[in-house]
Amino acid sequence: MKKKTVLLTLICAVVLTLTSCMSSRRLDSYSQDRTQVVLSTNNFRIVGTAEGSTTGVYICGFDALSNEALRNNAIAEMYKNANLKGSQTIINVNITTSVRTIAGVYTRKFVTARGQIIEFR
Repeated sequence: MKKKTVLLTLICAVVLTLTSCMSSRRLDSYSQDRTQVVLSTNNFRIVGTAEGSTTGVYICGFDALSNEALRNNAIAEMYKNANLKGSQTIINVNITTSVRTIAGVYTRKFVTARGQIIEFR
């Protein structure tokens, strides 16, 4: 009976060691989840630019929003501000982040998304 208990404990320990609670995230999911348009012919014109930004506050390293949430909020704000009509879309989206820290206790993170608005003919 003692051998079975030791063997069962050893098997459970090995299984728990080889498994993980951590979730994996695809680092390239942002570019793969988007529709790609090949702009090889001159069937579009640049209409303007769009911009959206959001801010996150960290106190002692704790915050309400993750980096991904801040980025997604900035992109959503950019699309809202673009007022797209008809066959317009946004290309060349760039995301910039700037961080300001006061004594390592209070940190404010600014995330801005910018892109070009194009219209297909």
